Amino acid sequence: MNSKYKVAKFKSNKIENVDDLISIEEPLEISIRYKDQDNWVNQILSITMRTPGDDEDLVRGFLYNEQIIEDINHIDTIESFGDKVGQYNIQNKILATLNNSQNVNITKIKRDFLTNSSCGVCGKSSLDALEIIKKEKPSSSEPKITKDIIIQSPDILRNNQSEFSKTGGIHASGLFDNNGKLISIREDVGRHNALDKLIGSVLKNNQLKPTNQFITCSGRLNFELVQKVLMTNIGIMIGVGAPTSLAIDLANKFDMTLIGFVKGDSFNIYTNNQKVTI
Repeated sequence: MNSKYKVAKFKSNKIENVDDLISIEEPLEISIRYKDQDNWVNQILSITMRTPGDDEDLVRGFLYNEQIIEDINHIDTIESFGDKVGQYNIQNKILATLNNSQNVNITKIKRDFLTNSSCGVCGKSSLDALEIIKKEKPSSSEPKITKDIIIQSPDILRNNQSEFSKTGGIHASGLFDNNGKLISIREDVGRHNALDKLIGSVLKNNQLKPTNQFITCSGRLNFELVQKVLMTNIGIMIGVGAPTSLAIDLANKFDMTLIGFVKGDSFNIYTNNQKVTI
């Protein structure tokens, strides 16, 4: 979703006023409805900045990646509500109703969202918390991908973005098979949102096959992005930019193959090079 803005463009040593397409960024308030004992509870979980569109997939991925739910089928309905607001006349509130209170991680909701105790935690605490949530590691040896597939994946991702060519200001995440075929792609101004949308979509469509798939993301790779991919049991993650130290530590802890700085005919493998064939 984009809009036209007046822009002063500097090129060939002169300034020209032109219309430019800019990616829209709007807040989305995510709420859930669930039963706590015999009472229905409505709870605001998060407010995130996103590109409007695929909001339901964003919520699915968010709830799954944050381990509020363990199965995508625990979501009964997802619906936008509230007034249409702003210059783009869209609804910026969304509610997910969960169908079985026994499947809802109420303790995590109260700990991480109501009290905000997860804010500002140190890297070691984050790694330890993830180890408690995630018991199994992705395969340390599968899938195998070639150097050519690694180098080509960012270009394939970019060429399949509907918004990037128009605005140049939007991120994407793509799910590929080990032969380099793009299975699914999602876009958003937020890197985390694009990945949540992707994971929510492939879970909904039963497209997830971790032992022969990898994910490529635009931009740099941080702890939260690696964490989201690990929840899917996919063991290869590629980024156009550099990873953070905590992203590398987390990938190492779970034997993930983490690849960054893919540019031209070069890239860096930061962890577990067993899955890359040169």
